[in-house]
Amino acid sequence: MAIKIDIKRVYENPSPQDGTRILVDRLWPRGLKKDDAALDGWAKDLAPSPELRKWFDHRPERFAEFGRRYRAELSDNPAVENTRPSSSRAHVTLLYAAHDPNCNHAMVLADYLRKAWSK
Repeated sequence: MAIKIDIKRVYENPSPQDGTRILVDRLWPRGLKKDDAALDGWAKDLAPSPELRKWFDHRPERFAEFGRRYRAELSDNPAVENTRPSSSRAHVTLLYAAHDPNCNHAMVLADYLRKAWSK
């Protein structure tokens, strides 16, 4: 059984079904108290570089190119392996703060990790 990876906005209520909750934003989400986030970890190093994040600026027309550039960053990022759960039956929920659930870095990251962690 492969590692299960879901994504969820960090502002949504925590749930026991989330498994291990990891924030994958480089910056702390606005207006959120650390206790309310119910995090198991904060993987800042898995987030896009500040330069890439600023270039993307959550513009849907840039999402495909953003994904390509972000995957290139991840391919050289030791945090991909350092964050891998120790169990192949783990359930991880990647938490993000972006408003758009269909156009954000967590989508790209989840897809990338599903492939990288299945090896």
